[in-house]
Amino acid sequence: MTSDSKKSSLAALTLAAVGIVYGDIGTSPLYTLRAVFDDTHGLPLNTPNILGVISLIFWALTVIVSLKYVTLVLRAHNRGEGGIMALMALATNSVARNSRWSFPLLAIGVIGATMFYGDSVITPAISVLGAIEGLEVAAPGMSHYVVPLAVVVLVALYSVQRHGTAGIGRFFGPVMLVWFLALAAMGIVNIVQSPEILNALNPWHAAHFMLDNKLLAFIALGAVVLAITGAEALYADMGHFGAKPIRMAWFLIAYPALTLNYLGQGGLLIADPGAVENPFYHQLGSWSVIPLVILSTMAAVIASQATISGTYSMTKQAIALGLLPRMRILHTSESEIGQIYIPAVNWLQLAVVLIAVVGFGSSDELAGAYGIAVTATMMMTTVLTFFVTRYRWRLPLWVCLAATGFFLAIDLMLFAATTTKIFHGGWFPLLMGGVLLTLMLTWKRGRGLVFENLQKHAIPLEAFMESLFVAPPTRVPGTAIFLRGESDGVPHAMLHNLSHNKVLHERVVFLTVHMREEPWVPFEEQIDIVDLGHNCYQLNIHYGFKDEPDIPDILDRCGALGLSFEMMETSFFIARQTVISAPGGGMAPWREHLYVALSRNARSAADYYQIRSNRVIELGTQIEI
Repeated sequence: MTSDSKKSSLAALTLAAVGIVYGDIGTSPLYTLRAVFDDTHGLPLNTPNILGVISLIFWALTVIVSLKYVTLVLRAHNRGEGGIMALMALATNSVARNSRWSFPLLAIGVIGATMFYGDSVITPAISVLGAIEGLEVAAPGMSHYVVPLAVVVLVALYSVQRHGTAGIGRFFGPVMLVWFLALAAMGIVNIVQSPEILNALNPWHAAHFMLDNKLLAFIALGAVVLAITGAEALYADMGHFGAKPIRMAWFLIAYPALTLNYLGQGGLLIADPGAVENPFYHQLGSWSVIPLVILSTMAAVIASQATISGTYSMTKQAIALGLLPRMRILHTSESEIGQIYIPAVNWLQLAVVLIAVVGFGSSDELAGAYGIAVTATMMMTTVLTFFVTRYRWRLPLWVCLAATGFFLAIDLMLFAATTTKIFHGGWFPLLMGGVLLTLMLTWKRGRGLVFENLQKHAIPLEAFMESLFVAPPTRVPGTAIFLRGESDGVPHAMLHNLSHNKVLHERVVFLTVHMREEPWVPFEEQIDIVDLGHNCYQLNIHYGFKDEPDIPDILDRCGALGLSFEMMETSFFIARQTVISAPGGGMAPWREHLYVALSRNARSAADYYQIRSNRVIELGTQIEI
């Protein structure tokens, strides 16, 4: 690749990153200052407080986003992939497998993931509401249309998800670039009118604000967090764009534009305190409100789209890591494997988003719910980063403690500030997170109990094969593939087949799928074939949690390794497990019943692995937990 083409590719990726990565944090100026100076906080609107708040926002963007995420966390990638799930897998692999840290790291990662789900519900709600609330500025009589319009926009957005974003995705970058340029331009206009706002760049104003206002400042800090929502997204999207385009998009476009706009809004409030009812829409006067509502709504939809896509990706990773039951996953693009659509997640998320929009009714009311989810995920990311720096990078302990300890102290302070909002909306993401945490840990534990039960009654495969061929059964033409779990003995489907049909196919393949705690497994490492004799084989398939399970594709590739398959002569035997809750099991009865319900509604293994249904024979088996 020539230097010109490399520059062109980097520029294209940077523009795409502006559209996808920074949509969430890019729409935060819509509601942040309005939430900070909300009447319920009781924070006086005066010049020292305005300088202090803007200084806090600027240094939050600098320390949390620029230093923590862009400089440090982006380096903690799992083979190029980012996000809380990838970081959890990397941290877990960085410590010894039998380490006492294994379960705590799993719990930390799951808590971070569940808080991300909470964030992914609130982002569409608060962004779209914040954009459409500009109508209240243009025509106060239209305030009662805000919620219905937000509902219409959101329903339309979720309804088109099944078609994918390949068609409109190319416009995300240019639209968001226009958005950030507009933010910067509006900021400059108001900075010129009130240049004293530039004093807010001095961190002394932030410190002075906290010392002077104490409790009021601490409460306001919970709203300042809104300025850094979306910081986690730049890490989660690293696998799509790479670290360099994300860094360039931040330092060249998003960071300067956000800084200028917050300074401009601060300058506006110094010059016109009455603009506090909606500082964003008052920046250029009444003539600009309607154009800004249109542009803001487009930016909010793009921010919501990025969050929705992130939820699909997170769910797919959670399924692969054994934290959620198998679900139906549809691909919306033939060229982009990462573009997926999960119907169950889509409609469930829409239902919760609409509950948030109708229940809270405004971006101000939702602001309290937003921060707690963001800061909780940020804390989990910092803790996991410590284990990566210490055990993966093998840096000295004092360096790891100093680097991550500094950021953890800030995260804890921000999280503590957002807890003041628990009774004013903060309970909402905590409730969602608690429900999802229960589901994930119950599914993980239930799978463990099923595995223990199977292990307890397992018949060793090698010994069984030796005894089977002492007096071999009748061999019939064709190939039988038996799906076999990791470390399982003889598959139940094979035992049932021998017991009822008294025959064995002329070629038998035991197929085991191994899910590694890494995003991708190289093609050359995905297939491992072991010859067991008597025309029987063990086929081991290795996938990462972002790989696409496709058994027919694997079987096609086996031909190059000397094991060819003719699909019309191949039958797949799968044991359909029916899980039964038994007294005295390993979980509380209600959790056992929850696991049973999840298990019964899980997508079948054949469907998940893309095996043609007319080649599948399912044989039932009951398992008690």
